[in-house]
Amino acid sequence: MSDVRVLVVDDQEPFRRAMTSVVEATEGFVVAGSATTGEEAVVATAALAPDLVLMDVHLPGMDGVEATRRLTAGADGPVVFLLSTYDEDEVDAAGCGATTYIPKGAFGSDRLSAEWHQADRVTGDG
Repeated sequence: MSDVRVLVVDDQEPFRRAMTSVVEATEGFVVAGSATTGEEAVVATAALAPDLVLMDVHLPGMDGVEATRRLTAGADGPVVFLLSTYDEDEVDAAGCGATTYIPKGAFGSDRLSAEWHQADRVTGDG
């Protein structure tokens, strides 16, 4: 099985670094690239074809929810996990096509692996 290629999207560098560190520390996952806006995320996804996008909800310009809608509109779009500082019940992940929502404070290697395996079973991709 090849590694899961991940695009990290967050406008704040400390959070991008933290998410990148989690991905790099999680067996079977590699960082394919990063973006700081929703627009950059759409362009980077087209260029890099990641398997998974870790998408911050609050981004300048196009927010993470709208970017997720665009990324998941096509049949071959990536799996998207929304991340933010909000509580889980405050974000409608399913409404924009995201597979799940993870509070940034709860994001770690175990959660990344568990959510990916859950998404993989749902999508049947791997």
